Amino acid sequence: MKNNVNFIKMLFDMSKAFSEMIPLGIKAHDFVLEDVTSKRKYSFDDVKGEKGTLIFFICNHCPYVHHVIDELIMIANDYRVQGIGFAAISSNDFEAYPDDAPNKMIDFAFDHNFEFPYLIDYDQEVAKKYNASCTPDFYLYDQQNKLIYHGQIDDSRPGNNIPTSGNDLRNAIDSILYNRSLNSVQKPSMGCNIKWKKNSVL
Repeated sequence: MKNNVNFIKMLFDMSKAFSEMIPLGIKAHDFVLEDVTSKRKYSFDDVKGEKGTLIFFICNHCPYVHHVIDELIMIANDYRVQGIGFAAISSNDFEAYPDDAPNKMIDFAFDHNFEFPYLIDYDQEVAKKYNASCTPDFYLYDQQNKLIYHGQIDDSRPGNNIPTSGNDLRNAIDSILYNRSLNSVQKPSMGCNIKWKKNSVL
């Protein structure tokens, strides 16, 4: 049993990556990406909320995403009705990682009752524009499309026995809704590294 635990920990350590530090206040990058479930194409303006917008990079197979997905769905359901827009993006190389293929994205979206677009970044250009590096990776923008939060959902990680709460991300969203100040020192998100194509230039 101990050997199994050590093996699982090794797998997490091998794939572990952190969100990159980027300046707060920068404007959201526009995009036009296809939603795998509806086949409709969305731009940033299409998913933008009246009071703010959360763009987040995820994928189907990452254990870090699986660890937080239920809390993330609750956050989206709680805050969409309050004027926050949500969109998920998958940028992984699904030819090398078939679990992240579009048909599997559709299954993942339906299995978890996504009420927001699940967009596919075929050429990985949007991930590069956003400087995304891990799954999950969160980008919260205010009404002026300025980045105010780029950090973790909370302190919970697979195997650390801290229950998921969404506290960090919820506090950031509340700062928009209730005009509260937000600490500029933000803990980075942690997850699996984005699976870049071999010919991809970062």
